Amino acid sequence: MKESQTIEWKETWRDEYLRWICGFANADGGVLVIGRDDDGNPTGLKDSKKLLEDLPNKIRDVLGIIADVRLVTRQKKDLIEIHVEPYPSPISYKGEYHYRTGSTKQELKGQALERFLLHKRGRRWDDVPEPSFTVRKCSAAAMRRFRQSAAGSHRMDRAVLRDTPTRILASLELVDRHGLKRAACLLFAERPENFVSGAWIKIGFFASDSDLRYQDEVHGDLLHQVEATMELLHTKYLKAAISYDGLQRRETFPYPEAALREALLNAVVHKDYGSGIPIQISVYDDHLVIWNPGVLPERWTLQHLLGKHPSQPFNPLLANAFFRAGYVESWGRGIERIQDECKQHGIGKPIYDTGMSGLMVTFRATALYAASVRGAGDPGSTPTGTTTIPTTITTTIANANANGHAREPAAQSTRERIMAALRSTPNLNAPDLAHLLGISVDGIRYHIRRLTASGRLRRHGTKGGHWEVLP
Repeated sequence: MKESQTIEWKETWRDEYLRWICGFANADGGVLVIGRDDDGNPTGLKDSKKLLEDLPNKIRDVLGIIADVRLVTRQKKDLIEIHVEPYPSPISYKGEYHYRTGSTKQELKGQALERFLLHKRGRRWDDVPEPSFTVRKCSAAAMRRFRQSAAGSHRMDRAVLRDTPTRILASLELVDRHGLKRAACLLFAERPENFVSGAWIKIGFFASDSDLRYQDEVHGDLLHQVEATMELLHTKYLKAAISYDGLQRRETFPYPEAALREALLNAVVHKDYGSGIPIQISVYDDHLVIWNPGVLPERWTLQHLLGKHPSQPFNPLLANAFFRAGYVESWGRGIERIQDECKQHGIGKPIYDTGMSGLMVTFRATALYAASVRGAGDPGSTPTGTTTIPTTITTTIANANANGHAREPAAQSTRERIMAALRSTPNLNAPDLAHLLGISVDGIRYHIRRLTASGRLRRHGTKGGHWEVLP
């Protein structure tokens, strides 16, 4: 027999051991044995009968709970066993909250204490009301973005999506009698960090761990953060390796887009927003790291995470909204999808690490890719060339910016400018557009793929063909 989650040994009684009883009551219950040494050998008690009388009263008076205190004999020596049941409500020792985990006792403080208290009350962090956020403060753009995404996913009643913002928020369980909940701030506030510290994403390109070359911050509602972050990664931070199949030019990004998107969504949905720390993405020539201050479900290990597991979101309301918008599934298959995408892309499985006060996911490029891009300049550099762009196109782009597109989110603004250029000159190719708009060819191709997939662009013909901008 060894000490464990539910067994603790002490040679003699001290009143401070009420903390251990508190820890058992707040966790899964357990047995505190008085009269055994650290190896489990019975040492006996001279005052066992007095303890048998005193301890039930001390436990009741200090902790407010009832424990089963027993006198037992092992190897002709008296021991006291204190059997503690798990309690549904939080138990404190003189204002301190203790918790049994593994074979240790921990005092809960800060965010760990808040999570514990919410869990005992059947609530989660994102389920708590935020009185300072109201329906009037919801961003019209964020609400429109959610309506469009949810309509496309067919996971919400269209009649609800056509209704008022209040009805949509209520259908997502984001309203209670005290007002809107924290999850509503993150999903629909123009700047969620005004209500929740650190509710944004930062990205940096590193030549080495100590050499940060440039960085960006992504703000706005969470759906926008996901889209804008993916756009930045593909248009500024990731460089495509160039190869040729005969005369055909091929571009290969180091990591599959679907895997990166899934990892980013996991970070956004499962983040511990009570930490006040933003999600951090570090991009290198040969690897990419996504870190978020999240925690695994209670008593989960990396083995649980990487194996077959049910969906157990850290922020259930956020997860539900992202599911309704078609961004995630609800079956806990995200890790499997990431691994499958990486395998198909020809790279290894991501490396997961929970030892950095959060969850870190590292994607590694192939050695061939890393060798092909080193020394080729920063990923965010723009193409050079002498392509002549008609003046009418430049004027069209300027007019688009003057009409307000420059103030829209980055992805929308860029795509509007691409469509404006193609309306004027439908036979422009990607290098022409890159030279005109001042972003990389890879970025142009990324946006064209998005525009084509969303039904806003159509290609007619291949060589010598042209683009049709759809209404």
